[in-house]
Amino acid sequence: MTVPLRTRILLADDHALVRSGIRLILDAEPDLRVVEEAGDGIEAVDRALATDVDLAILDVSMPGRTGLQAARELTRRRPDVRILLLSMHENEQYLFEALKAGAAGYVLKSAANRDLVEACRDAMRGTPFLYPRALQTLTKALLDDARSGGSLPRDVLTAREQEVVKQIAEGLTTDEIAERLVISPHTVQRHRSNALEKLGLRNRVELARYAIRRGLVEP
Repeated sequence: MTVPLRTRILLADDHALVRSGIRLILDAEPDLRVVEEAGDGIEAVDRALATDVDLAILDVSMPGRTGLQAARELTRRRPDVRILLLSMHENEQYLFEALKAGAAGYVLKSAANRDLVEACRDAMRGTPFLYPRALQTLTKALLDDARSGGSLPRDVLTAREQEVVKQIAEGLTTDEIAERLVISPHTVQRHRSNALEKLGLRNRVELARYAIRRGLVEP
């Protein structure tokens, strides 16, 4: 992929003030320009599919669809778009999920003024960007994996089951989830039952706790 003279960026975060601050950082650079904004993961995917963007910067925790879920869908449907995940959390699981979702980098919001411009340029050059401690975490995981002969942990839920669990944790009813995901209420119930069985959980409350631990929703 040829690096454009000016990278067109989609910025997705559910906090308008955060978007405004990040946009100021990026638009101050001659080779970067925020051309689209989104307030949730669903809108982010829609805008990325509808417009000509080179790079999507996605907040990990957003309503509707998380940045991780949006990254998976964009990787599948717009593989030409580079992706960076942005998060408040220095979280090992988020880091692994971001890499599995096809992200070119993982940037902490607390260091965005220092790291984000470099991360954007690295992503467009095809060079992964990780904050220093993330590199240590990844290296340790790979070394442990090599010693044990195992593999990195995977989520037992399918992408659709994760979406249903996320909506449950956000307090939506079965009918509301069905309408949002454009599936039948029966299918929602089936995904919910499958998730409960796979996770060994008993009810919506336990599913909500799981969703918070996995970063599908914010506490």
